[in-house]
Amino acid sequence: MKEEILSVMEEVRRQRSISSSTLVTLNRLCGERFWKALKAVTSSLVKRYLFEPSNREVWVIVGKNRDYLVSDFYCDCDDFYFNCVIKRRAESCYHILAKLLAEALVLFSDISVGDEMYDVLKEEWQILPQKR
Repeated sequence: MKEEILSVMEEVRRQRSISSSTLVTLNRLCGERFWKALKAVTSSLVKRYLFEPSNREVWVIVGKNRDYLVSDFYCDCDDFYFNCVIKRRAESCYHILAKLLAEALVLFSDISVGDEMYDVLKEEWQILPQKR
């Protein structure tokens, strides 16, 4: 991921808001992916699962067809695989941007569950496609 994107996200984190200049920069760097990420954040589609007692974190973005597992640098969506990994046309998919943005703005749902639920939820997240 471009260092500039991470730098902008750090600025958002410090300010806990998105300034107009930040909007312009993120639009320039990410285009439509940024706007989709912002919509996901403002629509409460970003979830952080905290497993206890291990304190394992799993970030999930609720998508149109299924939920996507994300980290700061990986997503299990087709856009990430084809356009970021294979074709190298993009730095990130919108799911990763949504995770970074939600984390910086502290606008995500925290869901605490027991460690015994990890395998059950992991299997559920990997079912393609999920019906909504």
